[in-house]
Amino acid sequence: MSLTNRYDFVLLFDVKDGNPNGDPDAGNLPRLDAETGHGLVTDVSLKRKVRNFVGMTRDQDQRDPQAGEKRFEIYVREKAILNRQNQRAYSALKLDAEAAEPVPDESSEKKTTKDKKRKGGGDDVNKARGWMCQNFFDVRTFGAVMSIGVNCGQVRGPVQLTFARSVDPIIAQEHSITRMAVATEAEAEKQGGDNRTMGRKHTVPYGLYVAHGFVSSFLAKQTGFGEDDLELLWQSLAQMFEHDRSAARGEMATRGLYVFKHDLELGNAPAHALFERIQAVRKTDVPRSFTDYDVTVNEAAMPAGVTLLRKV
Repeated sequence: MSLTNRYDFVLLFDVKDGNPNGDPDAGNLPRLDAETGHGLVTDVSLKRKVRNFVGMTRDQDQRDPQAGEKRFEIYVREKAILNRQNQRAYSALKLDAEAAEPVPDESSEKKTTKDKKRKGGGDDVNKARGWMCQNFFDVRTFGAVMSIGVNCGQVRGPVQLTFARSVDPIIAQEHSITRMAVATEAEAEKQGGDNRTMGRKHTVPYGLYVAHGFVSSFLAKQTGFGEDDLELLWQSLAQMFEHDRSAARGEMATRGLYVFKHDLELGNAPAHALFERIQAVRKTDVPRSFTDYDVTVNEAAMPAGVTLLRKV
């Protein structure tokens, strides 16, 4: 069933003594706004957690009886080769095999103008794009660029997320850690049998983060994103941290998921005016837990046609 409403939502989550989203270009330090000191978590990181949750809970056993194919596979997954994923659409639809050939290597010396073009075009690409939307949850949810190599076109997803930003500035702490073992015999000989390896670990003592999201019913119609997908999205955002534990992210949790549902597809109020109704204010100088914050929700004089749904 296709969507007929616009949705805007606010996601609150926190981290305690962990690294919510390390920056690989900065020694895996927690991401920071350099000017204000506020912590950041990228939209890509949040989408990754949604993908992992759906892949873990739905990828293996949920099928659409009419299509005979999985509807909740994940396109962008660990170690995936995307052109092979694209090829599956052409194979499943029995389209011209020539249309699914990858683009020749640009380093090749002998190329014609025709060779440089992406294989696949017109109706075949549209059919392949439709197949990808039908079978991959993250394609019909977040969209994807599938026009490199085996050409399945491009999809702009109906669900978009912003960077998450901490309510207050955070401090990134650095800890020395040791491993009582070495990797090779050569290292052991250098240490005279001590076999100790030193390392560094970065954590945020505590941070409460806020991200904003949007769901467009118009784009949902183009990708086939329906009510069942929407409910799975809410479930994923509510529970994704419960199944993402690691040494760096031991204590992360969704603390609030506030969904504004519009009666009109175009919307009944600006998103920013709705987001401002959710406020988190610290009660202590140095917050170290969620109870150190007051989260207020202004439901008074809600704009006509907008309903607030609390998912967490």
